[in-house]
Amino acid sequence: MATHSHSRQDASPHVSSYYASRTAPRDRIESLSGMEEADVAVVGGGLAGLTTALELSARGLSVVLLEAQRIGWGASGRNGGFVSQGFAQNVDAIERRVGIERAKQLHALSVDGVRYVESTISNAGRKDIIGGRGWLHVIRHKRTQELRQWQQKLADQYDADLEFLDRAAVSGLLETGIYHAGVIDHRSFHIDPLAYTELVLELCVASGVRVHEGTRISDIGPSGTEYLVRSADGQVRAQNVVVATSAYGGPVRAVEQSVLPVATYVVVSRSYDANIGDVIRYRGCITDQRRAGDYYRILEDDHGLRLLWGGRITTRRSEPSQLVAMLHNDIAGVYPQLGDIEIEYGWSGLMGYARHKMPIVGEISPGLFVATAFGGHGLNTTAAAGLAVADAIAGSRDRMALFGNYGIAWGGGWLGRIATQAEYMRLRLADYIDEI
Repeated sequence: MATHSHSRQDASPHVSSYYASRTAPRDRIESLSGMEEADVAVVGGGLAGLTTALELSARGLSVVLLEAQRIGWGASGRNGGFVSQGFAQNVDAIERRVGIERAKQLHALSVDGVRYVESTISNAGRKDIIGGRGWLHVIRHKRTQELRQWQQKLADQYDADLEFLDRAAVSGLLETGIYHAGVIDHRSFHIDPLAYTELVLELCVASGVRVHEGTRISDIGPSGTEYLVRSADGQVRAQNVVVATSAYGGPVRAVEQSVLPVATYVVVSRSYDANIGDVIRYRGCITDQRRAGDYYRILEDDHGLRLLWGGRITTRRSEPSQLVAMLHNDIAGVYPQLGDIEIEYGWSGLMGYARHKMPIVGEISPGLFVATAFGGHGLNTTAAAGLAVADAIAGSRDRMALFGNYGIAWGGGWLGRIATQAEYMRLRLADYIDEI
């Protein structure tokens, strides 16, 4: 199999974010040293890897989890915190590719992912991780019938708990004239994703999973009937390997080349902006339905209310110097009365997308599994993928088989990133034309 090497690198601290500021510091977990043996080695300590490891341990298998940086260092600990049903790809496109019956089964699996996150939090007695419930989708154009048809289709064919809101109802929740209608998804909720990641880590350790941070894998290769997973200072011999890396790179070239890194940007306001709650009265997740839309939510902590606002995707790996100013202007464009809002935190993160906009979940060679490309709906789909891969290794492949139409596909390298950025700019233009 095609693999490539990375030089040794110590674990970096979490990006400076609102989430990191609220997370209790802990000692770095020791990196891999020497030889270990396990039934399964999981490479990647984001939520896909953590969930897979936890579920494998629950099924009685011994597991070693290996993370190049800190647990939750990438997208799992930086995202907007929305936990919602569905995938980055829309249901119409999924139906065209796999048929309506399999599309329904995939959607049901995404709902299982939502329930998994909520039950994990609830069973651990950590309801403080949940910041609000519901997801309000709003539109900026006047074609409200299209939104109503989308709501009715998901409600009738996919058993989605959705409520349509006309312009007056939306205005009662959001003090802006820019939105023409909305739909509330009552199953969704929002969380502190880094706190959730740390919780799943705690559950993994308690269940017997051996976790190593600061362990960048240089090679995964066959060793007789098993695999040998190598880092600079250690090795793991395992019957099965799960590659759960994403946009920040990984040891299996075919997997890494299938994942397009797409950056998104998030800012959080200072907590003393008291009028935020009067302007944005809805306490759940909020997104507009543009092709290149904004996403935001109200945060509440001991100091008051804050606004978390995200958007402005790009395929650049570096953080633009004007990040805060750009998102500040986006906020003021929707809520002019918040034009003087002060931003305290701003950060970026890379999401992993496949060309088909669906997760890549499957077995790429005997005993070598992959779970990646969760950009757009990571918090539910990482859970769904973890359940599917754990089931498959334990002997039941029904869930994993649902992703069979969405395998590894070369993302186009730097040309793919250019094409993705060009497509984003085209979508922004299309949004602008729609809203004229």
